[in-house]
Amino acid sequence: MKTGFDNQKYLTMQSEHIRDRISQFGNKLYLEFGGKLFDDYHASRVLPGFEPDSKLKMLLQLADQAEIVIAINAADIEKNKIRHDLGITYDMDVLRLIQEFRDKGLRAESVVITRFAGQSAAIQFKTKLENLGIRVYRHYPIDGYPHNVSHIVSDNGYGKNDYIETTRPLVIITAPGPGSGKMAACLSQLYHENKRGIKAGYAKFETFPIWNIPLKHPVNLAYEAATADLNDVNMIDPFHLDAYGITTVNYNRDVEIYPVLAAMFEGIYGYCPYKSPTDMGVNMAGNCIFDDEVCREASRQEIIRRYYQALNRLATDEGSKEEVYKIELLMKQAKIHAGQRPVAVAANELASRNNSPAAALQLPDGRIVTGKTSALLGASAAALLNAVKELGRIADEVHLISPAFIEPIQALKIRYLGSRNPRLHTDEVLIALSMCAATDQNAKIALEQLPKLRGCQVHTSVMLSPVDIKFFSKLGLDLTSEPIYETKKIYH
Repeated sequence: MKTGFDNQKYLTMQSEHIRDRISQFGNKLYLEFGGKLFDDYHASRVLPGFEPDSKLKMLLQLADQAEIVIAINAADIEKNKIRHDLGITYDMDVLRLIQEFRDKGLRAESVVITRFAGQSAAIQFKTKLENLGIRVYRHYPIDGYPHNVSHIVSDNGYGKNDYIETTRPLVIITAPGPGSGKMAACLSQLYHENKRGIKAGYAKFETFPIWNIPLKHPVNLAYEAATADLNDVNMIDPFHLDAYGITTVNYNRDVEIYPVLAAMFEGIYGYCPYKSPTDMGVNMAGNCIFDDEVCREASRQEIIRRYYQALNRLATDEGSKEEVYKIELLMKQAKIHAGQRPVAVAANELASRNNSPAAALQLPDGRIVTGKTSALLGASAAALLNAVKELGRIADEVHLISPAFIEPIQALKIRYLGSRNPRLHTDEVLIALSMCAATDQNAKIALEQLPKLRGCQVHTSVMLSPVDIKFFSKLGLDLTSEPIYETKKIYH
């Protein structure tokens, strides 16, 4: 696995840049953290070398000055929106984030529910948080947002929102995912702070799109693919081009909201310190790419991954045709196609030859191992076992798990747990493997190979069960599947 991104350089440059931005304002800065504050696996996939917790490491350096507010869109609570990389809903991820921050010694005591309009699920979630001792604030939809600036920046606009009580000079606004209303929460706070005589500042820490690489660079196209369900569009920042004569990349929502931000700063300071949406940002990621082609290829693969995910969501009635069409257009712009994912080609060829489900897994050195469905194992479980055997240099004919171990598990599933599928899921296979490892040296060696699979690619010729999908995620494998059910049942 090649790297193309210097993470240590990034940490140094980014932290220095954020400190410089904080010093530009007085005793209050609202810092919008776009994307994921930690567990940023998208960034680590498209910028090989980027560590998923890089942003968190920087924040820990400011822990004594900072507190965290988490924003969540009421509509996302109502429709049980899923964070696909973790397989949990946004509201549950709020609880996870709060616990993660607290475990690391960061202050996280407040949640703001944005676009609140009396949704029953949002009310229930608010009650749940308050019962846990978490402060909850409500921000409301505003007519004419974001274009009717005079109405937005008024007591009938941001003035109707709850004021979020904070005590520290640096307030981090983060969220489970995009579209949660982080920027609007920051701007609302600036309005309320100004009413209280506090001239607070605002800055934005958004990894993507990267402002100082080309608009159609695969890294930036991969961001559009990741947000295809939001209809985000990367674009040239017209304000930056007009102010400086320099071409930079931003995205539609930031460009649309910039006049609001400029108007608010003019009301607070009498002038706006930012001449463009790009000026608002503090992103140094583009300066830390040292192998552009490695990042380009990783991003091309990420676009294909997102395409398969969109197809799967469409097949399960969780996505839309528009999302699929948009990613297909991005693939054309990047001059790529689904056949350029090596594990997909290998899995589909094996499935075609055997006329049964198959899986393929690419090892860190580029080799591909496969697995097929048998009476004992599903294809994905077979591929996983073959991968750890290959990494552990264990002969192919060696049985890591004796059928004598598998058959009792199958009997338990069928006779006592009511399952119709006797084959073992990936988690069941690894439990059996760990039992064998207590007495068998080969099984022990195989089990020790699992950490080496993190970041590897895997593809299956049919869609997997939620159990298998979640387990591959826990192992750190990047999974894609053909949008096909293994059986033709109408209920799965």
